Amino acid sequence: MRWTVHSETSLYADRWLDIRVADVEISGGRRLEHRLIRSAPGAGAVVVNRHDEVLLEWRHRFITDTWAYEIPMGAVEEGETPEAAAAREVEEETGWRPGPLRPLVYVQPSAGISDAEHHVFLAESAEHVGDPADDWEAERVEWVPLTEVPKLVGERRLVNGTSMTALLYLYGTGRPG
Repeated sequence: MRWTVHSETSLYADRWLDIRVADVEISGGRRLEHRLIRSAPGAGAVVVNRHDEVLLEWRHRFITDTWAYEIPMGAVEEGETPEAAAAREVEEETGWRPGPLRPLVYVQPSAGISDAEHHVFLAESAEHVGDPADDWEAERVEWVPLTEVPKLVGERRLVNGTSMTALLYLYGTGRPG
């Protein structure tokens, strides 16, 4: 059944997110208050080289206190296309400029609480152009064999939902046409 939204009120907002409460009607005319997070879309890329290795960041996430691999990804800025944002994020976070990008997968990582949408692209080449723009994005950047992805998931060294979805999709389908 489709829920009916009667109203939404912002509880807190900044440039990154908007935490809201919605008055929603569910089955049988029952109503409840539901918390939700509205945010700008995100974009990133899986970059693959000729050796079937993927460009990954090894980073710490303080919220969950975990270290794991992730694909480069970030917010789509005002007036920017998801594809341009993905290319910018790869270069800023890794120091590698991706080759031509094409859509790989679209993800809604937490649809029960957030309207976040992630656009992930595939690049089958990259050129090293320097160091990452910021030293705080990742502990290290490295090329990891795509065949290692299932093992990394099993060992909890790849836990980010969007990164996992994109990498397992690519691993499972090969290079989609």
